[in-house]
Amino acid sequence: MEASSYHSSSSHPYVPTDLHLPDFVPGFLSQSTILGVFGTSSLLVVSIIWIISGRCAKISKIDRLLMCWWAFTGLTHIVLEGYFAFSPEFYKEKTACYLAEVWKEYSKGDSRYAGRDAGVVAVEGITAVLEGPASLLAV
Repeated sequence: MEASSYHSSSSHPYVPTDLHLPDFVPGFLSQSTILGVFGTSSLLVVSIIWIISGRCAKISKIDRLLMCWWAFTGLTHIVLEGYFAFSPEFYKEKTACYLAEVWKEYSKGDSRYAGRDAGVVAVEGITAVLEGPASLLAV
């Protein structure tokens, strides 16, 4: 095979190894850093909603937990999936942009994301634009 049409497994960490990702830049952040930022941010969102909902009129604990869930899932859809849907060249990011790093890492488990599979992009776009705001509306 010609060098221009073949990518060795060292050019990117995704399967299939011949997935065409021109100008791919490896991730800068470790998996533990990515998960730590996500976990801390999620805990912050849930804590803020829990505190605010406790100051409102009598709301049951179940309803408060549901408010926390809908806020968490809504922001996850809008921020994370919105970035993916509207940043088609995240794998080229040359800085430690957290959201690009999330998708570089996530694509190791499902390379359709790095390869911009049309079905995946469409579903993530719909989720980010419709389901995310609808979840926040539920709060």
